[in-house]
Amino acid sequence: MPLPTRTPNLPASSSESTAFGQLDERIRRWIWAEGWTQLRDIQEHAIPALLPADRDVIIAAATATGKTEAAFFPILSHLLAQPSPGCVIYISPLKALINDQWERLDRLCEALELPVIAWHGDSKVSAKQHFLKHGQGIVLMTPESLEALFVNRGSAVPGLLAGLRYLVVDELHAFIGSERGKQLQSLLHRAERAAGRRIPRVGLSATLGDMRQAALFLRPQDAEAVQVIVSTAARQELKILLKGYVEPVVAPVRKTADPEAVDPPSVCELAIAAHLYKALRHSNNLVFPNSRRQVEAYADHLRRCCDAEGVANVFWPHHGSLSRELREHTERALKDRSRPATAICTTTLELGIDLGAVKSVAQIGPPSSVASLRQRLGRSGRRPGEAAILRAFNIEPEITAHSAFSDRIHESLLQSIAMIRLLLAGWCEPAQAHGLHASTLVQQILSVVAEKGGISAARLWQTLVENGPFDAVRRDDFLALLRYLGELDLLVQDSAGLLLPGERGEKLINHYTFYASFEAEEEYRVECQGKVLGTLPLSRPLLPDQGLIFAGRGWRVLDVDEQARKISVLPDKGGAPPAFDSGGIRLHDRVRQEMQALLAGDEPVIFLDDIAQALLAEARAYYREAGLHATPWLTGGEELLWLTWRGDAVNNTLALILNRRGLKATAEGVAIAVRGATPEELPGLLRSLRHQPVPDVQSLLVEAKNLQQEKWDWALPEALLFRSYASSWLDVPGAMAVLKGI
Repeated sequence: MPLPTRTPNLPASSSESTAFGQLDERIRRWIWAEGWTQLRDIQEHAIPALLPADRDVIIAAATATGKTEAAFFPILSHLLAQPSPGCVIYISPLKALINDQWERLDRLCEALELPVIAWHGDSKVSAKQHFLKHGQGIVLMTPESLEALFVNRGSAVPGLLAGLRYLVVDELHAFIGSERGKQLQSLLHRAERAAGRRIPRVGLSATLGDMRQAALFLRPQDAEAVQVIVSTAARQELKILLKGYVEPVVAPVRKTADPEAVDPPSVCELAIAAHLYKALRHSNNLVFPNSRRQVEAYADHLRRCCDAEGVANVFWPHHGSLSRELREHTERALKDRSRPATAICTTTLELGIDLGAVKSVAQIGPPSSVASLRQRLGRSGRRPGEAAILRAFNIEPEITAHSAFSDRIHESLLQSIAMIRLLLAGWCEPAQAHGLHASTLVQQILSVVAEKGGISAARLWQTLVENGPFDAVRRDDFLALLRYLGELDLLVQDSAGLLLPGERGEKLINHYTFYASFEAEEEYRVECQGKVLGTLPLSRPLLPDQGLIFAGRGWRVLDVDEQARKISVLPDKGGAPPAFDSGGIRLHDRVRQEMQALLAGDEPVIFLDDIAQALLAEARAYYREAGLHATPWLTGGEELLWLTWRGDAVNNTLALILNRRGLKATAEGVAIAVRGATPEELPGLLRSLRHQPVPDVQSLLVEAKNLQQEKWDWALPEALLFRSYASSWLDVPGAMAVLKGI
């Protein structure tokens, strides 16, 4: 694949631009009417690449650098040059982003007399019917909506997509490495088969550590032909401060049976909220805790700060469990320039919804990845001459004689510092496009069977595997999967050999949850006097008259209706944030190696406050005193810690290899905890393992539990489940490389 295109500085104005003159005259007039004096670098290079509609293109740039216009100026120019415009399908990971892009594109397309259809549950039926009848316009949808189109209108899809000109995927990086991303790959492939030709695929993405992996995701079987255009616009100035906090050890409080008895907020949590209130209340900002529960907790703390000073609340929660109305209220507050607003949010505001200029970004605890941190920070400093501002906060426990190793090295703080340093160095995680995601293959098999009204096994193999995105699945695994689906009554085969939905399969296909490739836990609606506030997981235990914090304020539970899946509440002052989910982070090798380099070094880190500096010095002193600069082994009680300083995939694999040899090993962050071997025995055992054959995943996972991580994993034969799990969660070559290096 050619190297990503590196773009030079912009010409002085669009009148001097060769790309500008290639656009349709009506688009040129619109650009001038908007007061633009020049095209951005990414637009200059995307226009000639996309106009001919003869190649796949990835446009990679930071947030708010004009990626949408870079794609749609040439795409719309191409459509307008055709005798019949046809259609473009734009796919987004978020419905909110679809609504945002609809407003953006509709202003442009209104002058071009091209319809723009936001295709989701809240859209006008008339707009959808117009597209179904004429097959023209820009259709904005999620993967789930496209899936529903195939399942429910299977016979009509080829005619509907006959005029398909481009397939555009926004926030491409958000799909890579997930079952939803595998579903998207399959849907793109099926759309091309329905159209009967290769359709140009256009990916819009933040810049990633390895754009070749992004190209491999966009066009798995011809990644070398994907043209990658990466913006080289001047990097903005960054202002970074990481504040450390020490949570004092307190005596445990005896639990009571009283449902109102909730753990009090931590001293550090309240201190962070007080700092945020003082620093952010007069400007627009985004605050990213690491869970929906923390979003609710901090939104509640900050609202209370406003109440205590008798001022209007300017802090609003935003996460996926809140109702659309409440989320949009927060988004409108951020866009409204008449008064300040700060959103306490999850990844729902990490992606490309246009929120206008945000002064700063706050990160509480380590981010999930360097790529995520880069995406979040890209929200700040978008006005000319403004710096991007990052405020980071880390809470570390007070060290005692009984502190665990992770606490002694202040692992959470180290991770935050390492990620910020890697961000400053221009590194971020490469895209992970190699996952098998056999769970999604099950869904796609059922979807294609429903779309076609029955299909032979040979044609199904050709559609999804031989020439499709699941080409890593072996033929014997595919046949075993079909037989197993038959045993589960998900599929049946008629006398002519056609595969049809079984009785159980029919029920699942006809359920509204089928179109999503990922599992969504059943949830209760939270309602106040008939108004829906959002949803909570079904597993969350609640009792009548219990206090609850939700949507950034307190409520009293009046009733829990299990049959109707409804929680009725009234406003109240008490309560505690609900438990939504546990989350989870998989760290890359490079992050852990940077963490070790931080401990082994002695250079100051200039973006730390005094407390964070002291915590880093404390961790470095322990590292030296424990002799960890000279040995990877640390004894503690009955356990031996093996400090690999590798990522989670490698450590998980090494732990499984050791368990296979009769030891008890678990991956615990930067280390692997081992029982059953002395410090003298373990190195020799590890050295012996490097001469053993590379272990197969079945032998590694045969005793493992909880391998069903994705929605349809329950429908996989054991051997295929093992391979699918290993492709996403293990790194056998990486683990063997560690063993060989001992």
